[in-house]
Amino acid sequence: MSQANSHSKIIQTDKTVLIIADLHLLAGDVKKNQLFERFCQQAKSADQVFILGDLFNTWLGDDLSLPHYQATIQLLKDLCKSVDVLVMTGNRDFLLSQAFVQQTNCKLINTPYLLELGKHQYVLTHGDELCTDDESYQQMKTILQHPITKAVFVHLPKKWRLKLSGQLRKKSVDAQQAKSREIMDVNPQTVNELMGKYPGADLIHGHTHRLNTHTEKTFTRYVLGDWPDSKGNAIKITSQSLSRLEIS
Repeated sequence: MSQANSHSKIIQTDKTVLIIADLHLLAGDVKKNQLFERFCQQAKSADQVFILGDLFNTWLGDDLSLPHYQATIQLLKDLCKSVDVLVMTGNRDFLLSQAFVQQTNCKLINTPYLLELGKHQYVLTHGDELCTDDESYQQMKTILQHPITKAVFVHLPKKWRLKLSGQLRKKSVDAQQAKSREIMDVNPQTVNELMGKYPGADLIHGHTHRLNTHTEKTFTRYVLGDWPDSKGNAIKITSQSLSRLEIS
C-alpha cells in the first residue's frame, strides 16, 4: 500500500480545510453515525477534509470490518466526489488499508503531515506518539503496529481476530483505569522536539480527547476533542483564520 510521505506538504491558497479526529464510530451507534452524516453534508462546501485517526472505534482488517460500516463507507465515497478527504490512522483503526481506500476514494496519509495554507503551517498528527509518559502503551503500540505483526494479524481467521481484539481491548481499558490523567496526556518535551523540526508551524492533534488550545512560546497546540453522541467538533482553517466548529 502506498501512502503519502510522512513529511508531505500540501500548499494551498484561498482554500477551506476541515479537520476532525476521534469519532470512534460503531456500526450500531445511530446517534453518532447521524452526527457524522451531518458533518459530511457540511463538509461538502470545503476543499479538503483531514481525519486525524480513530474514525472507527475498531478496525480488524478491511475484509472483516468493511461490511459492518457500509453506511459510513458510502458517506465517505459521496464526500470524495467533491472534496479531497485525507485519513490518518489512529490507535484504534491502524489496520485501515487498500480496500478501504478503493471503496471510499479517501487517501491514507502518514504522520506527521505538514499542511501549508497561505502563510500558515500546521503539523497534523493523531497524537498518541506524543504521550511518551505512558511507557506501557508505547511498548504495546510498537509491537501491535509493527508491519510484521499487522501482516500476521490480518491473515488470522476472523474468529481469532475477534477474540484477540476483545482480549486486548479489555487489557487496555483495565490499564487506563490504573493510570493518571497526566500519564495519558502529551509529554511537553516530546511535543517541543517534534515542533522544533517545523519552526513557525502550529500543531493540531487528537487522541487525548482533551479539547483545548494551548499557547506555547513558539507555537500554538490545538487539541481536537472526541465525539460524544450529542455533538462533534472540528477545526476549520482558511488562509486567513482558524476557528472551531461544533457539529450537532
